[in-house]
Amino acid sequence: MGITLRKGVFSRLPSLKGVASTPDQRAELMLGALAVGSLVLIGFMIAFVMGEAWPSFANNGFFKWFGWGGNTDQQLEGIFNSPGDPASYVYEIRTFPLLYGTILITGGAVIIATVLSVLSAVFIVEFAPEALRRALEPIVKLLAAVPSVIYGLIGVLVIVPFFDQVFITEGAKESVQYVIQLTGSNITVAVFILTIMIAPIMIAIVVNALNSVPDSWSQGAIALGVNRWRAMWTVVVRAARPAIVAAAVLATARALGEAIMLSMVSGSVSFSPNPLDGLIFFLEPARPYAPAIVENSEGLTIPPFGQTIYAFAAVLLFSAGMLSFAGWFIRQKLRKYTLTPT
Repeated sequence: MGITLRKGVFSRLPSLKGVASTPDQRAELMLGALAVGSLVLIGFMIAFVMGEAWPSFANNGFFKWFGWGGNTDQQLEGIFNSPGDPASYVYEIRTFPLLYGTILITGGAVIIATVLSVLSAVFIVEFAPEALRRALEPIVKLLAAVPSVIYGLIGVLVIVPFFDQVFITEGAKESVQYVIQLTGSNITVAVFILTIMIAPIMIAIVVNALNSVPDSWSQGAIALGVNRWRAMWTVVVRAARPAIVAAAVLATARALGEAIMLSMVSGSVSFSPNPLDGLIFFLEPARPYAPAIVENSEGLTIPPFGQTIYAFAAVLLFSAGMLSFAGWFIRQKLRKYTLTPT
């Protein structure tokens, strides 16, 4: 038994096109307004930071501002005690120790975290027993959400004293006592804790990317005689490379902006650790840009000092923008080598 409709029945019904499109159009306009508002807000933020930072760059010159010479902490103190007369403002600063500390700590943590994250994600997806996999995935996500100050407290109360008592000998202290004081807060502790902080984020992203690769791809390679590890590495990980790059970019951005934890464990001294010092190099302190901003935020109301701190923020903002662009460019290049389903 069927239902027969006469020709023209639907033509006499009221059109639903206008009724359905009205909520859709409203949602589209609302989402568009939010997107444009976000872009305007970001543009305003960039313009404000760059405008506030420009006097510091202009009075030093970019090459001198990023160069070395003198003690950066003493130069910051001189800017803080600058005369009240705008014509006598002091702007002289050389921030190479801060730039060096940022690259050293962030770069070291990201490189180590990338290797550990990819290997950990491969284990979770391919080799871990089902019960262990179900336990590891929520634990990784939980670790990614732990506030950075918790890591900083663990570093200050546990890891820094451990380094001070075990690795820093009296001979090591005496060998550099006229240059820098070794206290247990150093670049090694900073890199170690920062790696632990950013690795869970990368693991979660890479695990999702590996799980999204069809099983038939790796199974086809195994059917041809390739072992599980080689199939995972050459097929699944290869297909997930754009996601791995995205995870590295996201982790680097977080590492660049990390301030509280690094302020607690890196030593917070504007010093350039010297590789020629041998193993002592790993025990020397440093200070990236982000901790320098937090530790000197009380002077933002002093015009030349505040403009200098805004210049630190401008460097981080520019670095994050270039990092995002580089990540996008690399992902576009990798798409040519990514396997596609047939």
